Amino acid sequence: MFVEVPAPAVIAPPRVARPPVPRRLLRAVSPYLYLAPSLALLVIWTYRPLVQTAQLSFYSWNLLPTQPMTPAGLDNYRRLFALPAVGQSVLRTLLIIAGLLLFTVVVPVAVGLLTQRIRGRARSVYQALVFLPFLVPPVASATVWQWLLDPSGGIVNRVLGTHVNWLHDSKWALGAIIVMTGWYLLGFAVLVVAAGLSNINHDYTEAAMIDGASRGQISRWITLPLLSPTLVFLVLMTILLSAQWTFPLIDTITQGGPSGATTNVYYLLWQYSFQSFDAGLSTAAGILLFVVFGAIAAGLVLLGEKLTIHDD
Repeated sequence: MFVEVPAPAVIAPPRVARPPVPRRLLRAVSPYLYLAPSLALLVIWTYRPLVQTAQLSFYSWNLLPTQPMTPAGLDNYRRLFALPAVGQSVLRTLLIIAGLLLFTVVVPVAVGLLTQRIRGRARSVYQALVFLPFLVPPVASATVWQWLLDPSGGIVNRVLGTHVNWLHDSKWALGAIIVMTGWYLLGFAVLVVAAGLSNINHDYTEAAMIDGASRGQISRWITLPLLSPTLVFLVLMTILLSAQWTFPLIDTITQGGPSGATTNVYYLLWQYSFQSFDAGLSTAAGILLFVVFGAIAAGLVLLGEKLTIHDD
């Protein structure tokens, strides 16, 4: 005999009172209200001048408020590609980047790998001493380097037994600028590499040593691949900022000479702006630099993200 049992009553969950629409709207908008001042400053001081620079590149103007701007179309860009000084300055900029990579990537990696075993207070003292040159103002360091590289009685010529005019000889001036800038950046790059090495799990190294791998093999096949995001960051910084880092030294010591031997793209842009007073040509050069370096930065950022994801 079957007895029919009624189905249990479904108890509806209690209705949660939703906050009123103004409160929900305020809750959704509040994060953007915190960001609004920073976004406003970013638009005013970065994007607005960038748009104005792009507009100015299509005009001819001598920077005098009393003189009107004359529409020039693409003439500024045509002049820019026709000037031999532009191609020469680009070549010098590439040489500067290649030379600084030795100080921002190669030497810091070697120093970081050789000093991994330093621990305790000695490591702090070592890092402080290495980072110290980065705290010296570029103009002050330029004065010291001028004294060191003096052709008549400088310490460098005394040690090497030479009489080279390092800063006023077109054969040596660009190399001297690269060495001075590299000395300034070396401490910063070493600390960045040390931070990258400290983030690498030591279990990989211990497992490789148990398997019989040598120190060289561990560095080549484990440490350097895991350090690749840090190296990409240093390469990116060197490519984007090398011309800016060298600008104070060039402006203080050589003024782009001798015979333009130390004029890079940033110093050439400055000459077009504040020596030739050609606002249209200088802004056209600035826009081209922005596009080229922006594309390089985007590629390196994507590469760094892929390497970081692969590391995870």
